[in-house]
Amino acid sequence: MSRKRGNGEGSIYLHKRDGVKVGYRGSYTVHTASGPKRRYVTGKTREDVRKKLTKAMADRDIGLVVDDRNMTVGEYFDAWISDCVRGTIRESTFSRDAYLITNHIRPALGRIKLGNLNAIHLQGLYRDRLDRGKGGGEGLSGSTVQKIHHVAHKALDQAVKWDLIPRNPADSVKAPTPAQKEMRPLSREEARAFLEAAKDDRLHAFYVLAVHTGMRRGELLGLKWDDVDLDATIPVLRVRRTQTRTENGRRLALGDVKTKKSRRTIRLTPGSAKALHRHSARQAEEKLKLGSLYRDHGLVFAGEIGNLINPSNLRQRSFTPLLTEAGLAGKGVTFHDLRHTCASLLFQRNVHPKFVQELLGHASVAITLDTYSHMLPGMGGEAANAIDEALG
Repeated sequence: MSRKRGNGEGSIYLHKRDGVKVGYRGSYTVHTASGPKRRYVTGKTREDVRKKLTKAMADRDIGLVVDDRNMTVGEYFDAWISDCVRGTIRESTFSRDAYLITNHIRPALGRIKLGNLNAIHLQGLYRDRLDRGKGGGEGLSGSTVQKIHHVAHKALDQAVKWDLIPRNPADSVKAPTPAQKEMRPLSREEARAFLEAAKDDRLHAFYVLAVHTGMRRGELLGLKWDDVDLDATIPVLRVRRTQTRTENGRRLALGDVKTKKSRRTIRLTPGSAKALHRHSARQAEEKLKLGSLYRDHGLVFAGEIGNLINPSNLRQRSFTPLLTEAGLAGKGVTFHDLRHTCASLLFQRNVHPKFVQELLGHASVAITLDTYSHMLPGMGGEAANAIDEALG
């Protein structure tokens, strides 16, 4: 005896067009703000449809079903980033993706019906952002537009899986190739001059660690005293978190590090340990002077009242003036180049790439080799004569 199908359960039946069988179709009910509605999935075989139907109803039951097929691109992307992505990726990545949707995808394409979105719309968005950027100003970099494409492609892939659109229009769009960023590591003499210029700066230890350890800016700004052991026989610090931004990009926060390899223990050089000792003493004086006004979050490198340091303020008020004092202004040096400087100085001393990989927190030694192959001894002019020398 057949069981009566409950309300909301799916059904599968032959799908015909003009009286000819074209496959199978499944239907199920979703409850929207405007009342219950039927949804459909199709496939060549009954088993294909059964799998799609099971997945669709599971998504519906955990709240992943969007309202209806007349939704706009803006409505869909808002639902996708909030219901499907939140909590599944790093907070910093989520904040970046939400920012790209809010400031680029939704303003340009938000009013288009999701079902009408095509490759030309996306290609036009990329071209527009490359040419003029947000607000009619300078165009965005190829790297940023590529990130917009990545977010759009990922979101529209999910729309295909949810049977909201038959295919992903981003598949047919060519994303721009990011221009290779030029690396500008400091020479040994330039690094010494820079650190000498920073010796009286309240963040002297910050710059010493950047050069001595190659830590990323966000890792340094997220470092806490609980992560540092200066009293050990071999002083070390542990990289556990990084500074990031919240969803709207306006508030600074602490989040997970970039990759599993980024979570690492770094053995401190005598020079960096000494700089941290002096920095600790200076910070203690600041706390004593401000008393209850100091908001102690345990940060090694904090603002003057204990708050997280804004990277933009750091660049404008500290890093750029120090470059000028060291005679490096106008040479295109960025803070990230201090990380490259660390790698460059190590390779000049013939340190093995595997050690450099572990120190910098690269996901694999292949990334280290790809990034710094031009710095490795023996990979330039010396390699040309290597075979002759080996064979005598």
